[in-house]
Amino acid sequence: MRRNWRVTLVAAAAALCLGLAPDAKADGHEVKVGVILGFTGPIESLTPPMGDSAELAMKEVSDSGAFLGGKVMVPVRGDSTCIDAAAATAAAERLVTSDGVAAIFGADCSGVTIAITNNVAVPNGVVIISPSATSPALTTIEDNGLFFRTAPSDARQGQVLAEVLIERGITSVAVTYTNNDYGKGLDGSFGAAFAALGGTVEISAAHEDGKGDYSAEVGALAASGAEHLVVFGYIDQGGKGIIQGAVDTGAFENFIVGDGMIGDSLIEAIGDALTGTIGTAPGSASEGAAAFVELAAANGVDGDGPFRGESYDAAALIALSMQAAGTADRGASASKVLEVANAPGEQIGPGELGKALQILADGGEIDYQGATNVELTDVGEAAGSYAVMEVEGGAFVTKEIR
Repeated sequence: MRRNWRVTLVAAAAALCLGLAPDAKADGHEVKVGVILGFTGPIESLTPPMGDSAELAMKEVSDSGAFLGGKVMVPVRGDSTCIDAAAATAAAERLVTSDGVAAIFGADCSGVTIAITNNVAVPNGVVIISPSATSPALTTIEDNGLFFRTAPSDARQGQVLAEVLIERGITSVAVTYTNNDYGKGLDGSFGAAFAALGGTVEISAAHEDGKGDYSAEVGALAASGAEHLVVFGYIDQGGKGIIQGAVDTGAFENFIVGDGMIGDSLIEAIGDALTGTIGTAPGSASEGAAAFVELAAANGVDGDGPFRGESYDAAALIALSMQAAGTADRGASASKVLEVANAPGEQIGPGELGKALQILADGGEIDYQGATNVELTDVGEAAGSYAVMEVEGGAFVTKEIR
């Protein structure tokens, strides 16, 4: 039976707001954790609250005084850019070699996450937990057991979105996707699922980010004859540019978007023309999800949005796995991530990290549920659920959870 975590929220929020973190000691009592997200680039409007949500969990851990005998977690930020693998790798190298982080929270976009895992995390034996890298390619990455993610694979998102469209009588679409691991993976999973259900993709075409004019791409998509345009892109870059071009020319009036396009800034940029747009993003209607939004709000963090609960959970798993291992030494906690994330053990929700740390310190077991009903598969990724959304009244509104 799911526990009522709201009972503990008031006390947890009060403790966080009072800033009761124990003083960091001069003898190395800080445990640094890299927070690497695309603070610049094509999803820069999405990442600040993701970083804030992760750092909220770290503060909660520090405030408890129960983390590894009173140590504190110190976030150190780096910019993944979302799309520049070389820049992301350099940022991660700095976090590991210069800043001395014990683990990495992030990255966000799939391509840079793959680069950081291969080039930095694995060679240095550093655990890396992403809240939002969703490419199916990450399921089979050679990670030496160091990579985990709290967001489900796009293999699942493609299936969900295909089912939603068929159920709504949409059987013919044009698809455009950002030309990288994320876009290709989601395009592939959606296309296969849509075809299996009887749908037809009239055209599937990649687009490049960073262009000022997408009229040629929009023209080619419109020439397919499809009335519905599926956009697997980024909210602050090519995806937005494609939709803006389609609206400006009247090429399309009906849009479907993936998780990289879900956010207020898209509606602010496009306006009423987005009304009726269908989208999917990782999400949950669980008690833990509601509890996290309340906890975040009590601490000045906007927790109601894409990948924010997943960010809190990813940071929490870093801390809890270290506690279970009894050390913050790099890589030592890797074997404990699945243990703290899954049954058996006492279920732990948002605002209960201090309690969880104490249970582990006393030799007990926990089943971390968190904000997103965390349950990791044997390869360390979330089984996950998706929110089906629709733009109504100038906002993305969740219609159902699948």
